[in-house]
Amino acid sequence: MLRATSIVRRAELGARTAADTVTLDREARYRRRIAMESDRGHKFLLDLPEATYLEHGDALELSDGTLVRVQAAPEELLEIHAHDALALARIAWHIGNRHTPAEITAHAIYIKPDHVLAEMVEGLGAHVHSVKRPFEPEGGAYGSKGPLQKGHHHGGHAHGAGTDHHHGHHHHHHHTHED
Repeated sequence: MLRATSIVRRAELGARTAADTVTLDREARYRRRIAMESDRGHKFLLDLPEATYLEHGDALELSDGTLVRVQAAPEELLEIHAHDALALARIAWHIGNRHTPAEITAHAIYIKPDHVLAEMVEGLGAHVHSVKRPFEPEGGAYGSKGPLQKGHHHGGHAHGAGTDHHHGHHHHHHHTHED
């Protein structure tokens, strides 16, 4: 079986063309070692030194020199719209506060279907509807777009409690002098 042991990033492909494609959803694009089948039915083994996020347009180089281009598969997502940029930013903050992977564009936020989050953002005045499209969430809590990094959490949602987590607050001690 052919092995894919290296990735050629989209920006580095230049004039090289891929002989085949492999279409993967967001979760399947973060892998280290797994048997895969290309869109044309060719089986190969992805065998990378460490789990790596494969972006849409990257290529896997097989042991025989063949390139297989990675395509992001369309996925069921929720598309969230708001009345203006400020409302959308506020909604993005609420979604981020729940450590939910989200793709943020100029006019919409995309998340995996989640009725609790859908109800929450509708309560904040957003419009939510189902779409099917590739999902490219922000890096953020996902490090280099991999699964949630353990140990980078501040213990639940008590951000800064008992940590050196400063937000530029100034602490002044005011004393009153009584006679």
